[in-house]
Amino acid sequence: MKIHATWLGHLVATAAALCFSANVAAADLGATDEPIRLAMLEWTGQHVTTRIGGEILRKMGYKVEYVTTGNFPQFSSLADGSIHASLEIWMNNVGDIFPKVLAERKIEDIGNLGLRTKEGWIFPNYMKDVCPGLPDWNALKNPKCVQALLMPDTAPNGRLVDYPADWGSRSAAIIKNAQLPLKPIPAASEDALVAELRSAVAAKKPLLMMFWGPHWVLAEFDVNWVVMPPCDKIRNSLSNNAECIIPPQIDKVTWSGFEKKWPAAYKLLEKFKMDATEQQEMMWRIDRKHEKLDTVVKEWVEKNEMRWKRWIKAAQ
Repeated sequence: MKIHATWLGHLVATAAALCFSANVAAADLGATDEPIRLAMLEWTGQHVTTRIGGEILRKMGYKVEYVTTGNFPQFSSLADGSIHASLEIWMNNVGDIFPKVLAERKIEDIGNLGLRTKEGWIFPNYMKDVCPGLPDWNALKNPKCVQALLMPDTAPNGRLVDYPADWGSRSAAIIKNAQLPLKPIPAASEDALVAELRSAVAAKKPLLMMFWGPHWVLAEFDVNWVVMPPCDKIRNSLSNNAECIIPPQIDKVTWSGFEKKWPAAYKLLEKFKMDATEQQEMMWRIDRKHEKLDTVVKEWVEKNEMRWKRWIKAAQ
């Protein structure tokens, strides 16, 4: 009977421990009766990222609401808790409010989204025929390449189609410091940049253009990126690398009270990652094939169940 009592005691203790563990896991979800409000910004890629993150949170048992806001105004809303998280923050364009409320600990940067970004000069791959040596930047010094890119308003230099003037651009500084025979000509808008690329590809005309990624254009056209010299190797490089092209970092940001209110959701969002190639394809389907955002996101969630279940398991 003593042995039986000991065994019974172990059984009761184990059951109690399991019950306690279950209660802890349930408590770790936090306030599941209150919705987590996610920021929805101005561009399709951010919509894809946010909706995928939101759907995974719903799979965990949370309520989710999507709040339309602007890129700069979102930081005031995150600081006062009227928005709880923003899942795709381009750190090269956060304005003045972000650093202030971050320093005041009203918001929290919870890490990189894993979205591999690019920024720089792109060219259609057929350009290698007229600019031997591409993608190396030195190929742009070749007189044959310069002649191919030359336009009446850029002579005797080749044309670089640049960002719209009100965006700001480092192309002129890059050209000067790398001593390249190019002249930057600002495009009128993002649509104008896309139109330039579409027109050039259709006619197989030479084109060199400032661009960024992820962007659906990169999923549709066969382009490559000029490989520029390292920033610290550029002649007369400035201490702030103003003439460099550095891929922007993409982070995730939460309201400062997020972790305490929704602990498991906080851990999930820390682990949540977005793949640039996948995002570009989804952007292309939404913007070019006019598929619904809900449809594209649902397909991703179904296709990547093993991936997001690992995140949930680790979060709980």
